[in-house]
Amino acid sequence: MQQIINFLIRNRYLLLFLLLEIIALIFVIQSHTYHKSKFITSSNSVIGGIYTKTNKLKNYFLLADENQKLADENTYLRNLLSKKNSSVDSVIHKVSDTVYHQEYHYIIAKIINNTYAKRNNYLTINKGLKHGIQKDMGVILPNGVVGVIQDVSPNFATILSLLNENSKINVGVKNNNHFGTLAWNGKTYEEAQLLDFPRRAMLKIGDTIVTGGKSVLFPEGIPVGVIKSLNLRNNYYENITVTLLTDMSNLSYVYIVNNIDKKEIENLEKNHE
Repeated sequence: MQQIINFLIRNRYLLLFLLLEIIALIFVIQSHTYHKSKFITSSNSVIGGIYTKTNKLKNYFLLADENQKLADENTYLRNLLSKKNSSVDSVIHKVSDTVYHQEYHYIIAKIINNTYAKRNNYLTINKGLKHGIQKDMGVILPNGVVGVIQDVSPNFATILSLLNENSKINVGVKNNNHFGTLAWNGKTYEEAQLLDFPRRAMLKIGDTIVTGGKSVLFPEGIPVGVIKSLNLRNNYYENITVTLLTDMSNLSYVYIVNNIDKKEIENLEKNHE
């Protein structure tokens, strides 16, 4: 104990200098948007590298399950591409939405970190700017929505999870033209809530919820969940609970969706704001 005290006394000026440097650096990052952006990008790269090494060790013991999931997901995507009569690239897939006449690129990526027990959850993937990933791209699985790309570094990216209070996703009822919003109340990773559905939507328990056609982030019709319970009051639905089809606690590979018509649509809609 005495040696530690002596060490601190001998190096008190150096330690004080380092402490002040750290405090100054924090103030610079917090008060300047450019520095904050650079810090986030650098942090993503460093943390992403750590997650990658940790994930490799974990995956060694899960190879059979991982291979089965990949086979199932690849089968789904091949069937989807076959229906759309589109060409397939080994890494980036191009699909046309025949309803909204929009084209999508799909980039496969691996989840290297995933939180699902917090109020605001995020995921990290092993793809970034070098692979065509950009902020505000949708992230999906064959049987559900995962979230939206939040921050991107050259080799990694973070995803704003569906299990986040800031997540709001446009959804509809299968074989129905009414739309609403999918949100999360923070209680369980197995369920989400539907908002803004009018009485005339004629919802019922067991209805399948899919991605809607009003979002430029996701193709229409991707299964999201099934209505578990609902209440009707004053001609409006309340407390609509959806059982998610995606197990958000057990994710491996995901597809990042790039709507190549997104910028054109957004620029056009700005004229009406």
